[in-house]
Amino acid sequence: MAMTLHRRITGQLVIATHNPGKLAEMRELLAPHGVEAISAGELGLGEPDETGDSFAANARIKAIAAAKAAQLPAFADDSGLVVDALDGAPGILSARWAGANKDFAAAMAQIERLLQERGATQPAQRKAHFVSALCVAWPDDHVEQVEARVDGTLVWPPRGTAG
Repeated sequence: MAMTLHRRITGQLVIATHNPGKLAEMRELLAPHGVEAISAGELGLGEPDETGDSFAANARIKAIAAAKAAQLPAFADDSGLVVDALDGAPGILSARWAGANKDFAAAMAQIERLLQERGATQPAQRKAHFVSALCVAWPDDHVEQVEARVDGTLVWPPRGTAG
């Protein structure tokens, strides 16, 4: 089995986002490590079409596009909710379900309506998982990525810090 060589991230890192909140979080996480986070938005970079068929593919598309455009290492993520009783929806379309205003409360209400329509009222029928894919790409085509998931059961109304 080939061993993957991990590169150290130093200096500037493009965060492939136009979301000021996400940029602020990344700056806070990276600053103690001597990494300066700059956003794709600050650099005037466009947002590539997320045409991948998985969270990992979409994170990769965004990271590679930003790395090539900025000629700097770039970080991107893609994440979302996968609901078993909804045949995996919203999945990679999670952000689209939230709409242009990123109204995730409305998206969760829509998921609850659909679960109710399908009679998924018992915990065993409401299994879901949240997927997060992270990718760092360099302008020389080196790419490193990871994906993880958290399994759970959907409750209504949402509770906890993230709903």
